[in-house]
Amino acid sequence: MRIEGVGLLVRIYIGESDHWHGKPLYQAIVELLRERGLAGATVLRGIEGFGAKAHLHTTRLLRLSEDLPVLIECVDQEDRIRAILPELDSMVGDGLITLEKVEVIAYRATKPEPPTA
Repeated sequence: MRIEGVGLLVRIYIGESDHWHGKPLYQAIVELLRERGLAGATVLRGIEGFGAKAHLHTTRLLRLSEDLPVLIECVDQEDRIRAILPELDSMVGDGLITLEKVEVIAYRATKPEPPTA
């Protein structure tokens, strides 16, 4: 798969304790993106944040949270990202989904060298 030029970045902001059909929501989302053949996804765990309800989620020692912020990012061609949005929207209850146009400079994976005898 090649991605060059203008692409679309989807960012999904959820909580670590969010679940979908018995598994962590972030894991279910990554599995969905992979099954649909999107270019790739990254899950980032935040150390502190708050959302629409202004409840603070933090790793600070005195306020240890079990629901830290989680961010999932995926870049692909615009049509491929837009095609998956209805499924993502149905999975994300409390959270935020954003889109941003991006310029892709390089997207590549090197092929492993064949073994030498």
